[in-house]
Order: sequence, then structure tokens, then C-alpha cells
Amino acid sequence: MKPSIPKGTRDFSSAELAKRNYIFETVKEAFQLYGFEPIETPSFENSSTLMGKYGEEGDRLIFKILNSGDYLRKVDDTLYQQKDANKMTAKISEKALRYDLTVPFARYVVQHQNEIAFPFKRYQIQPVWRADRPQKGRFREFFQCDADVVGSDSLWQEVEFVQLYDDVFTRLGLKNTVIKINNRKILSGIAEIIGAKDKLIDFTVALDKLDKIGVEGVLKEMRAKEIAEAALTKLMPLFSLSGSNKEQLASLTELLSESEEGIKGIEELTFVIDQVDALGLKSSALMLDLTLARGLNYYTGAIFEVQANGVQMGSIGGGGRYDDLTGIFGLKDISGVGISFGLDRIYLVMEELELFANTPNLGPEVLFINFGETEAKYVMKAMKLLRSEGLRTEMYPSSAKLKKQMNYANNKKIPFVVLVGEQEIEQGNFKLKNMKTGEQSSCNQEELIRLIRL
Repeated sequence: MKPSIPKGTRDFSSAELAKRNYIFETVKEAFQLYGFEPIETPSFENSSTLMGKYGEEGDRLIFKILNSGDYLRKVDDTLYQQKDANKMTAKISEKALRYDLTVPFARYVVQHQNEIAFPFKRYQIQPVWRADRPQKGRFREFFQCDADVVGSDSLWQEVEFVQLYDDVFTRLGLKNTVIKINNRKILSGIAEIIGAKDKLIDFTVALDKLDKIGVEGVLKEMRAKEIAEAALTKLMPLFSLSGSNKEQLASLTELLSESEEGIKGIEELTFVIDQVDALGLKSSALMLDLTLARGLNYYTGAIFEVQANGVQMGSIGGGGRYDDLTGIFGLKDISGVGISFGLDRIYLVMEELELFANTPNLGPEVLFINFGETEAKYVMKAMKLLRSEGLRTEMYPSSAKLKKQMNYANNKKIPFVVLVGEQEIEQGNFKLKNMKTGEQSSCNQEELIRLIRL
């Protein structure tokens, strides 16, 4: 039987890692420019930290970790015979792989609150795990690149996050990305106006699937959650709103005139959109999308989602404001807002759009051919000097046939090969071959470094 890896996970070659690291470094550099500092949290948390924070659908997708040792020792015969997975899980699993970086971050803030200066701006780039059905752009193990601010309810943070998104995607060459924005207060106002306030979670979870299942699919799901037909009729104008951001907000102001919370959401959105318009964006467009819901229950204000134009792919970024996420761990009234970059989807989009042409090759720059022990001793001294000059260097480990060593250099796309024989040792020189042009030069150590760097 051939070895394999679990579905929804991947191996990465050195060439793929070079591209991924290029994205990582671009995002990291932008985070730091905007004043964010890095932290890391464990790959797994106590189940009590994660469960109940993502809604019913999210809880189902959390990978549970079996207790060490005899994990069935706490399960009595009665419970075992019931075959109730939910009841048994609490007995056999006390830890779980993190589902995202936001809830562990909230736990971190509460646990370290006396060491943190608020407002606290952090970024985090680490893998997360979800027991989802693997498909294009959706994996069970993937990286998230998050930036959050906690301890401030200022809407200038939302304005900065839109700028940050635009900055990163401009640097990556992803032109014409669409940054969608909405506000959960507006969704709460809509639910209130149509008489479905008690079904807010069901309403937003269904609405968030609009781009996947369409209007009829959303209505069908809402009916299944027993949202009244009269409410669905009142909801229909929402699906046909059009015009500029300001025109849609004007129409929405009329629709939500009797909802205090809805009007508050409109005011917040108007501020963010006006300030972004005044500052301008380099290569992205900020678009109001009143059907954007984001399924996670902890969002309370602005919500974001980013899509790349010209590529069939889900969102490549998302986030929003949460007014009391730390409250679930006992620290009340700490407002926060954050965004995430979907590294894996960004990678796939950039591959499809052929945007990795300028990705630096981090493989060896120079290969020294091995002709035997005497020659190897000579080139090892030169290699030490080249490495001290920052040149990535290696020597073929054995004195194999020249053709085999040259094929090795070609396969690894090493741009320069150095050949040293008896004559070069006698003269204190090196023979440098440019693998792209085929040109060969005889040179001393100083010239060798200069020619490689040209």
C-alpha cells in the first residue's frame, strides 16, 4: 500500500514554499507597517475554549483530540450503549485543534490582560484546522493571516483595515479586488423590521450562503428554519437593491427607518465608506453588499469579505468587528475588530493569474562540482567565503560523473556552476559556468563573487 496524506492536507515543494513565503512576507511587512505586532498561540486549545463560539455549523467542523491513554475510562456502560456521539465526546476529548485564530486570540487577551497595553494590535500567521469537505480552495489544514485591534471602538480602525487590504493586494499584483462591506447591526435591523428578530442567527447563516445557493436556496433554507412567509416577502427588496454605495444606503435608510439598531449600522457604514472615499484606494474597490452576513456569531458591527475578480474562487479575506468577544472568557466590554487573509486561496488566485513571475528563487545560487577529495578541500574554502558574502552555495556530495552533477544543477535550476581541476588549483583560480547562457569564465575568488552577483 502506497503512503498517503489525509484528504484536505498537502505537501509543499521548495518551489511552492518560495511562492507561499513570498505571500507571507508581503502580508507580514504590511502588518508591521500598520503597527501590528506578532504573537503565537498553541495549535490546540481546551475544548471549552472553542466549543460554542462558532455556532452549530462551526462546532461540527472542529477537530477533537482524544484524551491520552485509556480515553474510554470515563464512559460508563449506559453512555456507551446510547451511542450518542455528542454526549460521549465530552468524556473522551478535552482538547481540540484550533478552528480559527480569533477565539484563541480572545483567550490570549483575557489570560494576559495585565501584561497588555490597550488598544492592543496583534498579527498572527499560523495554521488552523476544519473538518470540512475538501474542494477547490477549501482545505482541512490551512494558514490564516490575521490582524486585530482590541480595546478600541473607533471606526478609524475599520478605515485602516480597508487601506491595509488594498495595500497588500496591490503589493501582490492582485488588481481590481473587491472589498465587500456590511454591518451586522443592519442585518439585525432587517430581521427586526421583517418580524424575524428571534431568528437572527438562522437568518444570517442562510443569507451568508446567497452567492453559493442563490435567492431561492436562501429562501428555502429560511423556510426550513421556520421564518414566516410574510417575513420573506418583506425581505425581497433587499435582493434587488442597486446603485452606488451611497444610493443603496439611502434606500436602506427608508427601509430601516423604524429600527434604531439598523439606523446605527447605517451611520457606522456611512462613516467608513466616506473616509475611505476621501483617502482613496490604489487598486481595490470598496463595495457595499447588504446580503453579506459572515456566518460567525461573534460579529456585531462592520463585516468584510474580499473577492478577486476574474477568478472562480471563494473569498480571499474576511473579518469584522466584535464588541464583546472577550466577554465569553469573563473580560467584559472590550471591543475589537480584525481581518484575515486567506493565504491558500490567494496562492491559487495568483497561480491562475500567473503573478509569481517575480518571486525570488531561494534555492542554491552556485553549485561546486566535486572532482575528488583534493578538489573538494580547495572548493570548501571558497564556499565558506561565498556563504559569508550571503551567496547560497553547495557542493555535490560525491565525485560522480560530470554529466550527473550537471544534470543535478539543471534540475534544481542552479544558475551558476563552478568547476575546479588540477590546473585551477595550481593557478588559484576557478572556472565559472553560467548555466543560462553557457558562457564560461576563469576567475579568482574576488572575480567569482562579482560575476555571480552580476
